Order: sequence, then C-alpha cells, then structure tokens
Amino acid sequence: MSARALVVDDIAANVRLLEAKLLVEYYEVLTANDGATVLEIVAESMPDIVLLDVMMPGMEGFEVCQRIKENPATVYIPAVMVTALSEVSGRVKGLEAGADAFLTKPVNDLALFARIRSLVRLKRAIDEWRAREFTFTQFGLNNTIAPEDTDPSMLQVLLVADEYGPSQRIVDTLSEEGYSVEHSTSIDDATIKALDGDVHLILVDDRVGGNDVLRFCSQLRSSGVTRHSPILIMLDDGDTERLAKVLDLGVNDYLKRPVNKNELTARAKTQIRRKQFEDNLSQQYEKSLTVAVTDSLTGLYNRRYLETLFEELSSDLRGGGKPISLLIMDVDHFKAVNDDHGHAAGDEVLRGLAQRVLSGIRGFDTAIRLGGEEFVMLMPNVDGRSAVIAANRLREMIDVTPFEIDDKGQTLKVTMSIGVATGAADEIGLNDLLERADQALYTVKNGGPNRVEVADDLPVDSDPLPEAARA
Repeated sequence: MSARALVVDDIAANVRLLEAKLLVEYYEVLTANDGATVLEIVAESMPDIVLLDVMMPGMEGFEVCQRIKENPATVYIPAVMVTALSEVSGRVKGLEAGADAFLTKPVNDLALFARIRSLVRLKRAIDEWRAREFTFTQFGLNNTIAPEDTDPSMLQVLLVADEYGPSQRIVDTLSEEGYSVEHSTSIDDATIKALDGDVHLILVDDRVGGNDVLRFCSQLRSSGVTRHSPILIMLDDGDTERLAKVLDLGVNDYLKRPVNKNELTARAKTQIRRKQFEDNLSQQYEKSLTVAVTDSLTGLYNRRYLETLFEELSSDLRGGGKPISLLIMDVDHFKAVNDDHGHAAGDEVLRGLAQRVLSGIRGFDTAIRLGGEEFVMLMPNVDGRSAVIAANRLREMIDVTPFEIDDKGQTLKVTMSIGVATGAADEIGLNDLLERADQALYTVKNGGPNRVEVADDLPVDSDPLPEAARA
C-alpha cells in the first residue's frame, strides 16, 4: 500500500532509519526534526500519516499532535506517537492529545507496517467521503450538518469477553463514563448483537473462542451493518504477530492485558470520536445527495432525478415493446393564486398538491416537480389507456377538495390540467416524451382548464377511450 508518510524525530539517525524502512516498502517519505516544521509540512503536503516522536526540544510531540487534531483541515490525518516511553500515563496523555496509535522504540517492523496499513485504510475511507462532500460543495449543493454532542448513554459498546473479574471491571469502567454496555460471552451471541443495531464500539478479548475471534473480526468488516464500527481488541503484551494479523483484518486498535482503566477510557473515547466523525461525514453526504435530487418546497424529486430514473427504467423495460407513460400536470390559473392570496398561499397549494399526488399513485410510479406549478408523473410499464385513466383520477382528487392556504383554515379551490404521452421504452427518449406530453397540455390550456388530453400519437387500445378521459 503506497502512501505519503511524514517521519518526525529530532535525532537524525532515527529519521534515516525509519525513512529507509518506509522507502523499501514504496512509501513516499517526508521528514522533519521539530514541531514547527511538522505543522508547516502537514498544512502544505497533507500526508497520509504522521509518525511523530514524543521527546523533542521546543514543541514536544504531544502538543504537535494536539495542534494537528485541532485544525479542521488536518484532524482526519492519523498521528502515531513513536516513543521510548512505555508508561501507561504517556499513552493516555497522547490519546488525550488526539494520537491514533503508539509505537515503542525500537520499532518492530511487523507492528509498524500493520499499523500504517490500518490507519491509512481508515484515512482513505474518510478521504472518499470528503471528496464527495467537496463535489457537492462545488455545485452549491452541500448542506453541512454541525456535529452534535451525543449523550454517552446513547452510545452502545459491545464487550465480547468471558465472565470473569476483569470483564466486570471493564463493564464498570465504561458504564462510569456513561456508555451503554452490552456484554456477550460467546462469539455467536456477539455476532447477533453486533448485527442487530448501531454499535459505536466493539471491545473484544482475543481469548474468547480461540481463532474464532479472528473470524469474528473479519465477519464484522465484511458486513454492511458493522463495516465501519470501531473494533478494539485486548491482547497479551508482546504478541506482535497476532497484533499484525488483527490489524490487517480491520481491527482499529488494541489494549494490552492487564487492561489499565485510564487507557481503556482514553482508547474507547478515541475510537468512538472517530466513528462519530465518519458518521457526520456520511450524514453530510447523504443530506447533500438528497438536496441534489429533491425539490425543497414539496419534497418531491426534481428534474435531475427524473433524467437518471428514466434511463434506468428504460433500460429495465427494453425488449418486447413495453410501454412507459408520462403525465405533465399544471395548476390552472396559478398566477392568480399568487397574485390574489400571496406567494405563501401558493406554496401551501403546491405542497398540498404534491401530497395528494403521492397518495394517488402506485408504488412503482414517481412524482416529480418539474418547476413552478408543473409536475410530472413517470409511469413505467403503463399503456396509454391506463395512463389516461390514472390522470383523470388524479385530476378529480385535486378538484374535489379545496386546499387550506393558511393556519386559520382558509381554503381555496384549485384545479389541474394534465397532458399524457406514452411510448415504447426501447424507442422513445425522455425529451421526446416530455415534448409530446407538453403538446397535449397545451391543447388542454387552449380548450379550457381542468381536463386531461393525450398526445396525438398516443398508442392506445383499439377500444375508444372512456368519455371521462377527455373530460
């Protein structure tokens, strides 16, 4: 896995050694020997990972890490503290500063590259969300969701461990932090609980179920439900080979046994914070995607969505001359509604019309606001005769009951005219179908409102249309 790594150490020999190891594995390497230089390089070059020495003159590694994580532009860049310090207090201090992982000097190569691969994978997943968000921003469609402070009791932790003293202490520690903790004592039970809901952290003792623990971690990463759930595993100190394996399987971080209470709390917070950050990016993207294809006033899809949907439906219906029908619906004398009652009343009419249309269509049909007071109904595998009958049903739904236009209960009677067009899905394009339906609508407007009219070349059965179809 190629990536850009920034190696930071005030001792030149340490920098050269780590740089040589990374270059052999085809990483691009940047170097720095002081905190100020690190911040400059991170801002300019945006590395994929920072390997940061703790003990440096001037600005120590903890402060550098904290500054990287406090900057919204660089908060997602993984920071690994590379240190000769082995005390738990040092690891806790680093985690509180935002460090994603620790490596102890002399650095074990197996642990080093497993950790780098794991963190770079996570960063690239975040990069994909950020790239999508940026694309929507470029089109003016981004709708950023401000991250919210979540009540810890709403955060679910799943502990997978045998029933013995240390397990209860872990449950007590996490519960004291306010988390809601589920305790599973078997892999099978843990799998059911993990796949059953939104788990914010999965904490696994690697002694549960032997090698089934590794299979369990692999299954969590292959499931769409738990693919992005953080996994924190408890291992024996010095078991480097097993650590490398679990990191390659997608485990996010590890704790050494016996588990220190403060380190457990710090690592749990780090993993949950990262998941909340990723969830926020995902929600921003989904919100932006909704905005991109949805009309903000009525909640219906917009023309951009219509174009994509038509291509998909046409492809599905091709062969055998299957029909596709389209209705263009226009509110009669809508300008008078706005002029006489105000634009707020006009908006209420449009919203109410959208709700009635949605309530009167099949699950396979799609309602779209084309623009202004014009709406479109796309009806796959519906022939001309059925489309006209459906159009009249919709027209009558609008005509029969006046619309409320204010909170005082004032109502207004509104009618709608509809043009209908149908074609063979493998022969007609969206623009042609829209043009034919629009011509039919134009005929309605010239002949009088509150009617349904069909395109001249509408293919219908040999039986004449019912009189109501042209009312």
